[in-house]
Amino acid sequence: MFIYNIKVNGSKIFKNFFILVVILLIIILCVVSYRVFYGANSVAKNSILDSNTIFSITPKNYTNVLKAVHDNIDDYVGKNIKFTGYVYRVLDLKDTQFVLARDMIISSNFQSVIVGFLCEYENAKSFEDGTWIELIGTITKGDYHGDMPIINVTKIDKIEKPSEEYVYPPDENYIPTSLGV
Repeated sequence: MFIYNIKVNGSKIFKNFFILVVILLIIILCVVSYRVFYGANSVAKNSILDSNTIFSITPKNYTNVLKAVHDNIDDYVGKNIKFTGYVYRVLDLKDTQFVLARDMIISSNFQSVIVGFLCEYENAKSFEDGTWIELIGTITKGDYHGDMPIINVTKIDKIEKPSEEYVYPPDENYIPTSLGV
């Protein structure tokens, strides 16, 4: 039979425990710092839209893409997108411009606002307001009351009104501007 006699020194255990906790906190701080400073750059590089392909915008990702492109225009210049919406015009647009719009639901009683991308197309006048179309285009940076992403249309087709015509706010942090919400 072996008997082990271990002397426990409380101050030594506390010192070792304290040193271990401090080392663990330093490691966590380093990992978090790395993700904050280097992770943000990799997210920008691996953005929502890939430059080598035509990215299809769906009703589910429509407002997320719209918000991302408007917030970081320079990151998306030259990217190709394909999406559907209806032709919408305001008075100060050029004859070659229209908004490819969708209605975004902002409240539980179906109040909506119009959202969309400003598009340029040489034969834009051939599409009446409210006409549903599908287009493919390239994102450029233009000026419409300030910096604005503008889609240069490369292909456009008239379509029937889709069954899923509404889109929803980009994320849970969206703050509606309507007082009736």
